[in-house]
Amino acid sequence: MQLVPVSLTYFLEVARTGSISEAAQTLNVAPSAISRQIAKLESGIGVPLFVRHPRGMTVTDEGSRLLAHARRSEAESASLVDELRTGRGADVRSVTVACSEGFARRVVPRAMAAFRREHPDVTFRLDIVDRQEATRRVAEGIADVAATYTMGPQHDVRVERAVVIPVAAIVPPGHELAGRERITLAELCAYPLALGTAGTSQRELFDIGVQLEGLTVRPALVCDALTPQYEFVRSGGGIALVGDLGDLDEGAEGDGGPSPEGVTYVRVDHPVFRQREAQIQTMPGRRLPWAASQFTELLVSLLPGRPRQHPAAPAMPRSGQGPSPRSDGT
Repeated sequence: MQLVPVSLTYFLEVARTGSISEAAQTLNVAPSAISRQIAKLESGIGVPLFVRHPRGMTVTDEGSRLLAHARRSEAESASLVDELRTGRGADVRSVTVACSEGFARRVVPRAMAAFRREHPDVTFRLDIVDRQEATRRVAEGIADVAATYTMGPQHDVRVERAVVIPVAAIVPPGHELAGRERITLAELCAYPLALGTAGTSQRELFDIGVQLEGLTVRPALVCDALTPQYEFVRSGGGIALVGDLGDLDEGAEGDGGPSPEGVTYVRVDHPVFRQREAQIQTMPGRRLPWAASQFTELLVSLLPGRPRQHPAAPAMPRSGQGPSPRSDGT
């Protein structure tokens, strides 16, 4: 059941697909019906919402502002319908999190476990997706919060916290680099490397750094997941890069010994890697349900200090007590 007006529903789908015909197929309605609703919406507001191109449509600046409003309305109406159907009222105790693999390895699951120790009635859905998809899901209200890595400004989401995460080489214990505190990018590239696939933020920055330094690299392994890269390193195949909160907490700032992963971490010193941030993101202007709001605050608290111990959830109301909403201005 939709509480959002039909015209806004059609507007959202055209904005998402960039095409009236594709929107019509998705919504199972006639293209002419969508065209009429879009025209009516533009006429009523008094400004064009789309720029028409031969191969599609893109939102105007005014359309972008309406899009943000429509996304908030759609997300909040969906939450309201769920509350009315389930009888849970305003105190919705389910949280959907979209995050990149690096956050999903340790930081987010540990935070979820800590939160549920205090509030066992809260349930979570964790979707592990690439960085652009995590941001998109929050911007469109599919996820309550995103924990991801980004490069450059983010315009479609509210950035609750952003920190630069160092990048390290992961080497097997006993490797000649294992006792080093830092190495240069050129030193790193002198060894067989396991790298992420093109399109990941870390790989993009690595490629930029290599180009700036005039280095030639032929990776020994290219893989879009971290677990095989760790096994490759442990098995003596070479060394790899990692720049994720949980991994570096376990090894790069420790006593120089191997981490629980059976590897050692050595910082890679190059300014190009400072362009990559770890971010906690939410939808601009959306009033999150209580559980999602409090869990977001917990994730935010983990970024600056990167504590090594399992995080402790903050004191929060138990089930049956009133919600503690956070406003967009906090």
